[in-house]
Amino acid sequence: MNFIETKLKGCFVIEPKIIQDERGYFMESFNERTFQEGVGQNVHFVQDNQSYSTKGVLRGLHYQTAEHAQAKLVRVLQGEVLDVAIDIRPESKTFGQYEAVVLSADNQKQFFVPRGFAHGFLVLSETATFFYKCDNFYNKASEGGIIYNDETIGIDWNFNSEKLIISEKDKCLPTLENAKKAW
Repeated sequence: MNFIETKLKGCFVIEPKIIQDERGYFMESFNERTFQEGVGQNVHFVQDNQSYSTKGVLRGLHYQTAEHAQAKLVRVLQGEVLDVAIDIRPESKTFGQYEAVVLSADNQKQFFVPRGFAHGFLVLSETATFFYKCDNFYNKASEGGIIYNDETIGIDWNFNSEKLIISEKDKCLPTLENAKKAW
């Protein structure tokens, strides 16, 4: 696996080694030892989640607060998404900045989003199956979120905003300035 740290310290794009032949392909999608060496962190995943969405669905931007914060290792099993992480660590030099990565079943890339980041994704293909590992259990009382179109962050979703499909809950999320503090 190739681990590429983004401009956001602790966020990594992970490119697996894919072995292909006439039968198809094989790849190791996760190995705890290799992963921990690659990201330089001791992360132990405890929960796997999967979602299925159609083109234009935007999920996020979500995070968990305090002791319920979650690191995520995300990937696309089918389709293609624009995956986004926002640094919400107040002491960070990149606070309020984001990284966007295209993840697809074709490129097999993964994205590691550590604790202290908000996360979301937009489905670019007709449908997409999205899979992610979390290092902490979900806790409803610790939910936080940031509105997808916060002007101070300025995410370029590169998608017609009139065609976005967003849950009522996500449409009501606050700006980063007014968001529930994650720390």
